Amino acid sequence: MTEQTDVTLNIREMCDAYQVTPRTLRFYEAKELLFPIREGQKRLFTKRDRARLKLILRGKRFGFSLEEIRQLLDLYHMGDQQHTQIQRTYEIGRERLVDMERQRDELNEAIEELKEQLKWGEKVIASAKNGQEAAE
Repeated sequence: MTEQTDVTLNIREMCDAYQVTPRTLRFYEAKELLFPIREGQKRLFTKRDRARLKLILRGKRFGFSLEEIRQLLDLYHMGDQQHTQIQRTYEIGRERLVDMERQRDELNEAIEELKEQLKWGEKVIASAKNGQEAAE
């Protein structure tokens, strides 16, 4: 999809362009993260909505809460060329990276423990099978 500055997209086009559901877009609208133009029941999404959705989806992918995403989006209008927004995004991103690395380390540890348990289980099963064959 080519992003044209003066084009609005309807909900179906937004869904297709960003691989989200209509329910997702309505949810973000209800949470006041997106502000489509309303024409009766129709929603028309502007370039600003598209940019915000990209940031929302990226934030969610990195594990940011919706409240953190809202706060970061709200900082855009501080009037300081987004310096405050970028600084706060950086800080939250660093915190999230530490959390993700901790979770990865815990997961790696759990994987190793499970592998050890499975090896033990294989030995028990093989031993029981060998004992059964000897009894026959």
